[in-house]
Amino acid sequence: MLKIKNLHASVEDKEILRGINLEVKAGEVHAIMGPNGSGKSTLASVIAGKDEFEVTEGSIELYGEDLEDISPEERAHMGVFLSFQYPVEIPGVSVTNFMKTAINESRKAKGLEDMPAKEMLKLIREKSELLEIDRKFLSRSLNEGFSGGEKKRNEIFQMAMLEPKVAILDETDSGLDIDALRIVANGVNKLKSKDNAVILITHYQRLLEYIVPDFVHVLHNGKIVKSGGKELALELEEKGYDWLKQEATV
Repeated sequence: MLKIKNLHASVEDKEILRGINLEVKAGEVHAIMGPNGSGKSTLASVIAGKDEFEVTEGSIELYGEDLEDISPEERAHMGVFLSFQYPVEIPGVSVTNFMKTAINESRKAKGLEDMPAKEMLKLIREKSELLEIDRKFLSRSLNEGFSGGEKKRNEIFQMAMLEPKVAILDETDSGLDIDALRIVANGVNKLKSKDNAVILITHYQRLLEYIVPDFVHVLHNGKIVKSGGKELALELEEKGYDWLKQEATV
């Protein structure tokens, strides 16, 4: 599904990613872990096609198609979803209206007509019930005055509505208390399927207690220095990242 080969990327002439190799197949959950500044969020942004990052070497392919010259909007229409670490507030635009616009823009890109209003409302109702989202929440302005947990839940709702092929969740556990974490994780688990893939970017093992990964990869200094199963996250929790840094320099 998603293949990353020898990926190097820079921002403002500073190299951040220094040769990432990663393959993500349909039905898989991959966790990307690592200390601050290791390149985790940069990797997420580069996959999504954010303009401020320059790919200087290597490639990213989705279903065999090179994404190099494909805009962030087109990547989203192809099925790449990125949840933001710090979601943007949009006063005056309700959660429901934002989702209607996003869905119809995606349909337009595929040559389809707008989704009929009745069908749209049915979809919104189904997904909000699946994620245990209150109807009043859907009428609020997007992210305005939302708590950290509400912002994250809203992003999972967007993911549910858009049904992406590759969902990248960038530190979706950041700032969440245990109850909010469970709600968000439960939503992700309900949306996982054999036809999509999830990439979790996180500092901490606690998220992986709720969303169990098939693979864990550790980034250090812009490279994947170790990969393994879910046990690797437990090892990191116990030992920290210093032992991997030492291994990486040997």
